[in-house]
Amino acid sequence: MSVPLAFYAPLKSPDHPSPSGDRTMARLLLAALGRAGFACEIASTLRILDLAGDADRQAQLRDASLAEAGRLLSHWRERPASDRPRAWFTYHVYYKAPDWLGPVVAEALGIPYFVAEGSRARKRAEGPWALGHRGAEAALDRADLVFAMTANDRVALERDRPERQRIVDLPPFVESVPPVTAVRSGGRRLLTVAMMRPGDKLASYRLLADSLSALGARAWTLDVVGDGEAWGAVEAMFTSLGPRVRFHGRLDDPSALGALYDASDILVWPAVNEAYGMALLEAQAHGCPVVAGSYGGVTSVVRHGETGLVTPPGDTGAFARAIACLLDDPSLRHRLGVCARATVAREHTLDAAARRLRTAIEPLLAPELAPCA
Repeated sequence: MSVPLAFYAPLKSPDHPSPSGDRTMARLLLAALGRAGFACEIASTLRILDLAGDADRQAQLRDASLAEAGRLLSHWRERPASDRPRAWFTYHVYYKAPDWLGPVVAEALGIPYFVAEGSRARKRAEGPWALGHRGAEAALDRADLVFAMTANDRVALERDRPERQRIVDLPPFVESVPPVTAVRSGGRRLLTVAMMRPGDKLASYRLLADSLSALGARAWTLDVVGDGEAWGAVEAMFTSLGPRVRFHGRLDDPSALGALYDASDILVWPAVNEAYGMALLEAQAHGCPVVAGSYGGVTSVVRHGETGLVTPPGDTGAFARAIACLLDDPSLRHRLGVCARATVAREHTLDAAARRLRTAIEPLLAPELAPCA
């Protein structure tokens, strides 16, 4: 028996046309929930995102969500009771992308409400995102179960947790760990995989370009995978580094990206304000060690000195020295890469996530609705 479950990602739906770490994780969560015994239905593709701090925009998104909730309730109430969702699962709730929709539907249908990757931010209670903050806090307060995907998020979630709410760790995960290949030559090939957007992504690219410029006469090349509206600005940052930097654009073919992970010696990404960074985890699954900035939940997916090197946030000099350290030490690169692959295989797989999801969700369902073993 598969338990019907409504799935919603207010930041970016799993079927959104633009690739990103959020879309990847939404798709992986759907797969893990399916493997755990849940028949997931994408409840809505309504996107709730305000990057500018526009109060009017936030109010419009809230009102659109309430209208969508009414539509969904009418739709489900016309269906047999056995064909309605038995729980609601929302992925990624925070002040720029609150979930106004799920709590309303869950309350009306009398079903449990779950959240994965929820973030609380008291400092946003006042200011341009105040309405979005209230929506995110209300959703997290309503949740019966919250899956914390990083230690960084868990601190605030525990601090403001309602007494009845459970918080369960769900480490970010990948679909699979590929077999070891003989492609990696142990040379000086660096790789970056990231969208090219204004704001934090552009700041990361700028820090990376400055760090590479500080490497002196060392031999290296950099492959860059990603595109976006800031492509021109990113390309200009690396002009002085000449042909050592190769831009591949957007790679929709997973095998092409996998081949680059396999062939690269170090994944480099400053990770300015990243939640954790799916590319950091994907690279490690391929045995490629990582150099990353210690923002957000990065240290939940990169273990300093074990699977990669993590540097202080925004420190260009430290980032350059960490890259230089791995370029100069093949044995360290190899050790970190081997450990990275083993760690992902042990702790960050689809099967591991499915087990965690099932174990946490099953007790909150009516006994007759628990997934069959």
